[in-house]
Amino acid sequence: MQLRFGPELGRQLDRAFGRENEPIPSAREVEYIEVRKVFAEPIGAPETLQRYTRKLVEQFCDALEVAGLGARLVDLLFYRVDNHVESIRIGTARPSRDIKQLSRLLIDKIETVNPGFGIEVMTLTATLAEPLEAHQIASALTENQRPDVISLVDVLSNRLGDQAVTRPVPVASDLPERNVRWAGAEVAVTQTWADSWKRPTRLLSPPEPVQVMALLPDHPPVAFTWRGQRRRIAQADGPERVFGEWWKRDPELESVRDYYYVVDETGKRYWLFRDGDGEYDDTGSQGWYMHGLFA
Repeated sequence: MQLRFGPELGRQLDRAFGRENEPIPSAREVEYIEVRKVFAEPIGAPETLQRYTRKLVEQFCDALEVAGLGARLVDLLFYRVDNHVESIRIGTARPSRDIKQLSRLLIDKIETVNPGFGIEVMTLTATLAEPLEAHQIASALTENQRPDVISLVDVLSNRLGDQAVTRPVPVASDLPERNVRWAGAEVAVTQTWADSWKRPTRLLSPPEPVQVMALLPDHPPVAFTWRGQRRRIAQADGPERVFGEWWKRDPELESVRDYYYVVDETGKRYWLFRDGDGEYDDTGSQGWYMHGLFA
């Protein structure tokens, strides 16, 4: 067996049956990017705290640049002479080592610090840091520049709270009402938006029932009545079939939705779906619903 598969297979079998011990590597302590300032005499004036905060941020950003990182979560700690610790925490929507931006966010919160009888040590730590990708610097000669609102988002989030400024982020789900959630600006996004099918700018919650004229099982609607008004369809695309998430709820084991992108005679665009496959009652009620509107 060793000649055919090599020694590793036999070693793993011995470990599985307890004939050989498997070494477990010890957990390594996370190394944080941190800078520190110790004062010969305690300080406490707000202007002095601001000045040394700027100096710490400069050293901090130099250390981040050497490591190729950008800060996402930063803690500024003030060690008072009475052994009490005051702290400031800021977050950024994307990795940053911008001296001006980080200084502004930290100094905005200096007024919350109570120096007591004086502060003898200040430390600035990147509690969360991520690789910082290179990006093109804006130039006056560059056309069609997109405004960068990240700095504004960071200021508002740190002043008003993490949940005061939110954004929609994608979730791995085929069902439209489940494939988006609202999260704080500092939350990292790992999923990407699906772009294979058209998606409405406004999603109705819950979907509203409509009366539809359509040939079964999978022809697009010819006309529909919604909110008491009848609309004839001039253009349609579909069906886009979406299946239920049976691993979450047993009733969704056989559920099916067929979505259609339709345009009426006035040019308005809608997103309709049929609850079911048009043939079998087990797949849904076979009723039609309005789920979204396009701009």
